[in-house]
Amino acid sequence: MTVYLLYNFVKRQVTPQTEVIKTQTDTTGRITRQPSGTALQIDVQNGSGVVGIADKFTDYLRAHGFDVVEMGNFSSSDVKTSMVIDRAGNMRNAKRVAESLGIPEKFVIQQMNKNYFLDATVVIGKDFADLLPMKTSPPK
Repeated sequence: MTVYLLYNFVKRQVTPQTEVIKTQTDTTGRITRQPSGTALQIDVQNGSGVVGIADKFTDYLRAHGFDVVEMGNFSSSDVKTSMVIDRAGNMRNAKRVAESLGIPEKFVIQQMNKNYFLDATVVIGKDFADLLPMKTSPPK
């Protein structure tokens, strides 16, 4: 895992990131916004205390073009409201992740850490049932 994160850090320093968004038609025929160029790298953390929720969110994000590089439990299992944490200093990307999950923009915060080689962290709270991964069926 450390080698993978180091590789991605070096790759980011050499390859310019783009803000281009392409559209793609999902299985229902709707147009969806997809990250283009370099997929955003995301960490999914379960703060709800419900087993298996991080797996469902990870599958959903990957199906929507995001690169989930890590998944685990948040430091607390009693998080009330889901949030997206910007780790790379690009709130626009963090807001795009939040939008794809149905998390309101007011729950996107910025906590940059030079030791994290991620674009964003998704913290799943007890409100997970209200978010898009729980309301949509998986793509076929």
